[in-house]
Amino acid sequence: MPEYRRILLDGAAVQVVRDGDELAAGDGRRVAAADAVHLPPARPTKIVAVHLNHHSRVTEFGARLPAAPTYFHKPTSALVGHGGAVVRPANCKYLNYEGEVAIVIGRTCRNVSQAEAAGYIAGYTIGNDFGLHDFRDTDAGSMLRVKGSDTMAPLGPGLVTDWDFRGKRLRTYVNGALAQDGSTDEMQWDMHYLVADIARTITLYPGDVLLSGTPANSRPVAPGDVVEVEVDGLGRLRNHVVAGPLPVRAELGAQPSESEEVVSTALGGDWEFRGIRPPARS
Repeated sequence: MPEYRRILLDGAAVQVVRDGDELAAGDGRRVAAADAVHLPPARPTKIVAVHLNHHSRVTEFGARLPAAPTYFHKPTSALVGHGGAVVRPANCKYLNYEGEVAIVIGRTCRNVSQAEAAGYIAGYTIGNDFGLHDFRDTDAGSMLRVKGSDTMAPLGPGLVTDWDFRGKRLRTYVNGALAQDGSTDEMQWDMHYLVADIARTITLYPGDVLLSGTPANSRPVAPGDVVEVEVDGLGRLRNHVVAGPLPVRAELGAQPSESEEVVSTALGGDWEFRGIRPPARS
């Protein structure tokens, strides 16, 4: 399966093809994949993410799936590439990872059937749908700051074409320890359904990204942590968490909070009612 990446090569953004441990540019230049400065493999006009889709995540929250998927939007300013830093603002502490498969659109898509959707997909990559749950009290509906703050949308390392999403294992590691372990087979709505559903009312353009949902065990991470998401056939997306030098400004707007809803969501369930409330990591 061909895998295309975007990297900075001698100061320019260049599309390359992975050839074993090397990346080959069209003009013959080659660079070791481990040494390359990666950019997100897609250049979307929009990033659309589904809320609940994996059954293990639904069970974890004691929730029910709606009759149809619901979505939120992540701005393109949230993008960061493989190997890049995810920045946690100085006065936030509930920064959660969510390993996911990302769908990348290949041609303009509007009002297509589920059976036709595959023909509009360029390929797949890995996404990490990071969220600042400190803002969940005020942005619970839109998820704008929760999921859309800068660096909350790592994508990569590459775009893989001709990839069959069925029966693929998805695993997230924090500092080398397994944190999430799921499968695309536990998704209620598959990749073709998601594309066709969104395209009923929203035109999808080449490069647009749809995030397909995360399995159970999303938890907070702290500066210094390394988070890796591995998907069968798509490789491994690696990012590290750093501390932002400045807090979110306090003189205006909603402020980070630590309500029961914030803590419960960040830690994977209604901890208050279980009598368990593990402290967030500093």
